[in-house]
Amino acid sequence: MICRRHPILCIVPPHILKEVTQKGTDRQKEWAWRTLTMSEQVRGQRQALGTIAALGVTPVGQKRRTVYDAEHGDVLPGRLVRAEGDGPTGDPAVDEAFDGAGVTYDLYDQEFGRNSIDDLGLRLDSTVHYLEGYDNAFWTGAQMVYGDGDEDLPEEERLWNRFTSAVDVIGHELTHGVTQYEANLAYRSQSGAVNESISDVFGSLVKQKTLGQTADQADWLIGEGLFTSNVNGVALRSMKEPGTAYDDPVLGKDPQPGHMNDYQNVPYDNGGVHINSGIPNHAFYFVATEIGGHAWDQAGQIWYVTLRDRLRRNSDFQDAANLTFRVAGELYGAESTEQQAVRNGWAQVGIGVVAAAAKGRGKKKKRAVR
Repeated sequence: MICRRHPILCIVPPHILKEVTQKGTDRQKEWAWRTLTMSEQVRGQRQALGTIAALGVTPVGQKRRTVYDAEHGDVLPGRLVRAEGDGPTGDPAVDEAFDGAGVTYDLYDQEFGRNSIDDLGLRLDSTVHYLEGYDNAFWTGAQMVYGDGDEDLPEEERLWNRFTSAVDVIGHELTHGVTQYEANLAYRSQSGAVNESISDVFGSLVKQKTLGQTADQADWLIGEGLFTSNVNGVALRSMKEPGTAYDDPVLGKDPQPGHMNDYQNVPYDNGGVHINSGIPNHAFYFVATEIGGHAWDQAGQIWYVTLRDRLRRNSDFQDAANLTFRVAGELYGAESTEQQAVRNGWAQVGIGVVAAAAKGRGKKKKRAVR
């Protein structure tokens, strides 16, 4: 869905849903169209949503999570069903949303010294069971919202499982909140693709940390498990091999490029923010696997400091390459293994690093990283 004034940051890109509206069964088309058109209604609720999160600073390491049930309606946040300190409810969507918010908080806390989304202990609010047949998950600017997929369709027509089932989706969407509080990257063209890529990077790191995987062990898939067995595909995106995640008669073929030679200037999806994000995604994959070990260590630190301290609203791919290269040198030393991996990773996707500061970009005050 194209969201220009107040983007609703969704995990499922609009080109997939549009394919379904053209190629699916009558009911698949109806549900995909419903998902696409809900953006206007959600945008109208954003101001009210801003009052959900409690103000004030919460000490580092003290998670505050709440999960609400929309009961298949559209009023947010809904009925409170689980809060911090409560045990599991037995509702998979509620408990997955609660646990996924927790492991995302833990990654940022334990590896990057960040106190929740805003670095001030923001409460992590989630709403599940949003609408009927809502095939998406999104960050509103104040909270997470999850649909149940098309679980009420006949088994042979189902395309989507519930959207809380993939922990990297939860990490991806919550990271849109981190970006909102830091670089606040404009959600269009290359800056928007950098925005989407950062969410994929840290969503993947949440998944890898949860599974205890090294960069070489990880599958680098985003949204694995969202598709039902009716779909010819493994995930929404592949950071390792952009363009290979799915090739399905109803959903279409994964359009992501992995190199600047294949960059796509498109008139939809805010200039292809979910499509061209495959290029910086691929660069991070190359960097992390060249360095080796756990990707949240050196590679993740470089990307986090760059997001927190260096990127600006209109930063493009070249800025991201230049700034991650500079940060790698500052954190690990000039010509270090890490800095060379950053240079090589961007070169693999057709972007040469310029060692000087990115044009017109100021420098934020640097904070320490654990």
